[in-house]
Amino acid sequence: MRSPTLSPAGNLRLSELAPHFVQSEIRAMTVACTEVDGINMAQGVCDTDPPHPVVEAAISAIRSGHNIYTRMDGIVSLREAIAQKFSSFNHLKVDPHSQVFVTSGATGAMYASLLALLNAGDECVVLEPFYGYHVSTLKSMRILPVVVPLAGPDFGLDVERLRAAITPRTRAIIINSPSNPSGKVFSRTELEAIAEVAIEFDLFVFTDEMYEYFIYDGAEHISIATLPRMAERTITISGFSKTFSVTGWRLGYLAASERWLPAIGYFHDLLYVCAPSPLQHGAAAGLLQLPQSFYNGLTAEYQAKRDLICAALKRAELTPSIPTGAYYVLADATRIPGADAKQKARRLLADAGIAAVAGSAFFASDAAGVNPGENLLRFCFAKKDDELAEACRRLDAYRG
Repeated sequence: MRSPTLSPAGNLRLSELAPHFVQSEIRAMTVACTEVDGINMAQGVCDTDPPHPVVEAAISAIRSGHNIYTRMDGIVSLREAIAQKFSSFNHLKVDPHSQVFVTSGATGAMYASLLALLNAGDECVVLEPFYGYHVSTLKSMRILPVVVPLAGPDFGLDVERLRAAITPRTRAIIINSPSNPSGKVFSRTELEAIAEVAIEFDLFVFTDEMYEYFIYDGAEHISIATLPRMAERTITISGFSKTFSVTGWRLGYLAASERWLPAIGYFHDLLYVCAPSPLQHGAAAGLLQLPQSFYNGLTAEYQAKRDLICAALKRAELTPSIPTGAYYVLADATRIPGADAKQKARRLLADAGIAAVAGSAFFASDAAGVNPGENLLRFCFAKKDDELAEACRRLDAYRG
């Protein structure tokens, strides 16, 4: 039998996409931090302790035999608890049996939703500074991210700039509020403007609300799906990683119209089968048992952490942009030696033992190759008090 003729390049090669992707700067800095035993303020690992009822319910579920596949959309008790949470906190009415889906992290929710609703060659608007995983996910599906910068030091929405970015190929807008990396919380007026554009041009809106309980200075979290005519076109994504400090559990959820959920469910099943069974029981216990005081405590605790790190950054002459949500802060790294933000991040790690993320990971370069984030670093303050205090001490000692 004759051997098949191989192309000059051979069949054993990377895909067309693979050479264009590298390890995320967040992951790279985590690895670099581990090598020098530094303080990791690069990755949003949220290493504070999970609530006791959440942990105990997950352990009990394992011991009780809840270790096999669940329904692909999640266990009933968790879906019903999520629907109740949407109603009481987000003021969004959803049917737990046809409009709620438990996912393998918010990342899994986003990935399955984009697979179900967008096509290769479509365009999706992303607001800058953006969460890098959103942009990379779009690119991995051959969907074109169209970056619309937010304006000024408070990252305000420029509605006309948003409108100008819409083309006949635009199918969706991605929102992240509260935002990673900036801590931006979109106001009702801004969300109404986005909704108006989405309705006018008949667009989907994917809204990542993972940090919805981390709100400071009296800001208000608003789910865009609650605005008139938006529930049908909005995929609302959140999860338990940050709220319950269980980032390694990879447990998220989404709400969407029953028109879209079967297709989203198909792709989530194809990718993940289902979210981890015993951990779903832990999350359900958290939603059902934790009192409102727990969530109020999150706000107070993390606002104090924010104030602590921002004060230390100011003293170190790394001027922060004060976030009103999430648990990240962008700081001006102009005074740190280095040709770009990646070099500055590594210099800070070497000199102070603190890992931060290059701001360039959250911005797009312009036609001339200039990236607005080259003099910025992102710090995560979701740390235990003693480690955060040590990071502040190191910043106080840092001279550059």
